[in-house]
Amino acid sequence: MVIERTEARQREQQPGTLTVFQANRTEPLGECVRRAIRYYLRNLGGHEVNDLHEIVLGEVERPLIETVLDYTQGNQTHAARLLGMSRSTLRKMIAQYGIRQQD
Repeated sequence: MVIERTEARQREQQPGTLTVFQANRTEPLGECVRRAIRYYLRNLGGHEVNDLHEIVLGEVERPLIETVLDYTQGNQTHAARLLGMSRSTLRKMIAQYGIRQQD
């Protein structure tokens, strides 16, 4: 599992970048997230971070939305239903994360 902040796609570790180099695929998702956050916090290297909540949400929400949209073959109504949100909320999140859909 590799978690990486959208704006920071470089390989070097920096504030705003979450990376897990090796994950136990039998672990629940919550444990993978916990390990990634612990690793991130241990490796801040003195950098100030004040948006960890936003970073983590972005790293979980974006692939969740992309995966569900892929599963529903781009059907936003079906995807929104699976995600438990309105279609308008899903559309806002698609725009927020800059998710491009195939036509």
